[in-house]
Amino acid sequence: MQMTSAPHLLAEDGPEYERILGDALRHAHERPDLEGVGDRLNTEQLRTMALSATALITAAAATEYEHYVKARGELRRAATAEGADGTPVPDGPQSTAAGSGAGIGAVITVLTPLLAGSAAVIFLLVGYLLKAVGPSVTFGGSLVAAGWFFAAVAAAAILVAAVGLLVTALRNGATSLAAENEEQELPEDVARAREAWRHALLERGILPFLRDALADPTAGPAARTPHRSPNRIPKVGYSRPDFSGPDDGPAAGPRPTFTSPDFTSPDFGGPEHQPD
Repeated sequence: MQMTSAPHLLAEDGPEYERILGDALRHAHERPDLEGVGDRLNTEQLRTMALSATALITAAAATEYEHYVKARGELRRAATAEGADGTPVPDGPQSTAAGSGAGIGAVITVLTPLLAGSAAVIFLLVGYLLKAVGPSVTFGGSLVAAGWFFAAVAAAAILVAAVGLLVTALRNGATSLAAENEEQELPEDVARAREAWRHALLERGILPFLRDALADPTAGPAARTPHRSPNRIPKVGYSRPDFSGPDDGPAAGPRPTFTSPDFTSPDFGGPEHQPD
């Protein structure tokens, strides 16, 4: 698998990223550079901002992550190529058939109680109705007997399904413990690469991002918009248009002026002075 200089975080490493982020936020009060947590931004707001900027944060530890993924991939390929007893791990039609068998068994386990329970209800209802209408009719007794038989089948199927769920839960728990033990017993080079990535992710990615978010003076009123930090927080915005005054533009031509009309009163002097 070829990796770029800044690989995207794989889905299987997402929980590890969230765990490191959670630890950093949980112990933020112990770090003087994160003492502003809770003043302008609380831990949940910082977590939301950091999760929305996962690609930006993880890029700070891209080199260490590339090395870790490469070492882990080589280990998995070696484990797949050769089983614990030195024989190749089966991978083909047999495993596909096993998966198909497990799917059919699950369908039967789910459908059997439903079908048997429905049949029991129908047979018991019809059988007791016939016995009530005609006590001499023997067919009603047969239906009642069949109804109780299907009721017993439904009860047994429910019991089997419950046992199956319990076994599956125990098996998954054992698988999870085995996976954790396997993770703890990683080869030295893989464990060292993983620890280097974790350290770089925390020191060069998460902590600087949190410091920038807390130092951003505009983050207080808009805590839910993580794209307003000037440095590491993604920035999306629009600047207002630059309007200039009339003196900055080209020389304006003469403007028309208006004066108020000169109104005079009519010259009435008397009967001897007639207006013109």
